[in-house]
Formats: sequence, structure tokens, C-alpha cells
Amino acid sequence: MAEKILVVDDDLDSLKLIGLMLQRNGYDVVAASTGNQALAKAAEQQPDLIILDVMMPDMNGYEVCRRLRRNDQTKLIPIIMFTAKTLIDDKVAGFEAGADDYLTKPTHPAELASRVRAILLRSAAQRQTKAGRGMTIGIFGAKGGVGTTTIAMNIAASRLLAGQDPVVADFRLGMGSLGLALGLGDAQGMANVLAMPPDEIRPRSIEGEIVTHSSGLRALLCSAHAKEAQLEPHPETAAAVVKTLRGMGAPVVFDLGTYTNPLFMRLQREMDQLIMVLDPITITLAMARDQLQEIDAERPQHRATNIVIVNRAASGSPLSWNEVERILGREVRANVSLASELTTQSLIANVPVVMLQPTAIVSSQIIKLAEDLNNIGRLMASRETMP
Repeated sequence: MAEKILVVDDDLDSLKLIGLMLQRNGYDVVAASTGNQALAKAAEQQPDLIILDVMMPDMNGYEVCRRLRRNDQTKLIPIIMFTAKTLIDDKVAGFEAGADDYLTKPTHPAELASRVRAILLRSAAQRQTKAGRGMTIGIFGAKGGVGTTTIAMNIAASRLLAGQDPVVADFRLGMGSLGLALGLGDAQGMANVLAMPPDEIRPRSIEGEIVTHSSGLRALLCSAHAKEAQLEPHPETAAAVVKTLRGMGAPVVFDLGTYTNPLFMRLQREMDQLIMVLDPITITLAMARDQLQEIDAERPQHRATNIVIVNRAASGSPLSWNEVERILGREVRANVSLASELTTQSLIANVPVVMLQPTAIVSSQIIKLAEDLNNIGRLMASRETMP
């Protein structure tokens, strides 16, 4: 998708010329002819770069730059000052106001393109360094009611406790309970993002839809509104959301709902790790076995689907860990004893179990699972970067 550049200049001829030069290089151009217009469009459009003229009638470029840097919505947007002034003092004033680079008029199209490209690459690298490339972990249930949302929420919370910066995202349109479990209400951030044109799905637009729990856990949520369930986002739009979120958290944990989610087969291809949650009963295992065969045909061998058993029984389970492994023909990654009483306390307090009682048996099990997934992720990343 094309990067968006806001060009600010009161000279309409210069505005058209710069805009044309940028469009020829594949950029999406937004124009403003005054300082006040620049401030409004920067906040509204969230461009990837601002090219800002110094000399304007209502407010000079230095003041515009200072105001952009004071605004939380625009303070991270890179700025190139663009002016006919050539004195060193003028350039110093621009850098002191917060500019990232300085160009003098007239400039050759090749130089403008080179400077713009360099600033955009540097900005992307800085964002990547700050956020870290997020491992994507998809959590889904062999059927409904097995604890998928609880597992997704607590894996993300475990990585927050470990000092990472996770994001948990809900793809259960119209059936989202994650926001309610965290006390964040019936947020519809995911639906809002999926309604965006694909070329507008970028970190800054998604950040505006993310809500933050009191613990610091960040979440992109679905609601439980029936109307939301009627939405039919394009699978590639949903995939674009995953790809964008990848660079916004470390890791990014997705609640994918059940295997029957219409987006599931496309989204699972974007998951570095895929976790099937099931209860150890015969009916669920029969469903899981068929689902795994179809998923395995789509996923590379080095990205196998992990199994997590959620056991809600007070004394043992209908089928043992070993029996589940035998029936499914693969290793079980974790067996979580999801104690109903503690889970209820967690929902009442709107706090993930691992944060409410970190030393409880169920918390230890989930924290260990999250650590294992993190270690697997590191191993996968190291293999992919090997020559």
C-alpha cells in the first residue's frame, strides 16, 4: 500500500509540482495550504510523512512543526522542512522545532525522492525497533465453549508479566467476549478496522482502535452485537490487519474463535504458531482430528498446530493426556486445569487469571505454556534468519 504524504505550502504552484513529483514515485499525496489546515489534516489523515514549507501567512512552518510535536496524535510523524531559505540559522531553527530533515527550493526531483525514501525507511525501522517484530499466535477452538478466549487472554497477559509488549486481538465478530472479560466494554475496534479500505490499514489507524486494560495489556476487540456478526470482511483485508499488527506487539495473540469461523483458513496462514484448544471428550476429539487433517494440508511442516487441553472437571478428565495424544496422533503442548471458581473470580474482577492469582496451579500452567510458545518463536525466528 502507498505511503501517505502531507504536503504543506501556501504557493499553489509549488504544491502542485511537489505533489506531482511524489505521485510519480507512487506516493499518496494530501495537500494543505495553511498552517492550521496542516495541523487539522495531520491529525485526521495520519500521514506517514509531512513536507512542510516554512513561509506561510497564518503560521510559519517552525510553529506548525512545534505544535505537531506537542500533539500525541502527530508527534511521531517524520517532517521534512521545505523552504527557499538557505542560511544555516534557518536550518538550525527547523531542526530545533523538531524537523527530521531540511530541503531548500528549488530541488531536483531525484533528490526529493531520495530524501523522502530515506526518511520513510528510517521511520519504519524506528517503529520496528520500538515495537519489535511480533510473533503471531492464533488460538482457536475445535468447537465452541472450550475456553479459547480465556487461553488467548491469559497467554497475552503472561507475556506482559514477563516484560514483553503483547497485543491480544479478537476476530470473533458479533461474538466477542474478550472486552467484557477485561472490563473494557463492548468495544468494536476490530470491526472498525475491517471496514477500512485496505490501503488505510496501517499502524496509526489501528492504534486508534486499540484499547488498554488497567494492567497495560493492549487489545483490539470485537463486540457481542448481533449486527456485527453480519459483517463479511474480505479475507485479504483480515490478513492485512494481521500483517500490520505483527509489527505492533511482541507477541500478537489472536482469538480466532472456532474452526468454522469463515476467516479462519485464510488467517491461519498468517499465524507463526497455531494453538487448538479442546476439551478431552470423544466428540470434541473426533471433530479435532478431521480439522487437523485439513489444517495440516495448508500449513508448512515447521509450523505444526499445537494442542492445548482445557480440563474443567474437578477430578480427572474423561480421557487422559496420553489418550488424547494417541487419538490425534500428535503431542499435547499443555494440559490446563481451568478451575471454574478462579475463572469466575477473574471475570468478576475483570483481570486475567494469571494476574489475579499468579501462583495458582492454572496460572502456572498457562505461564509455562506462554514461555514455551515464546521459546518456540525465538527458535523459529533464528532458523528463518540463518543463511
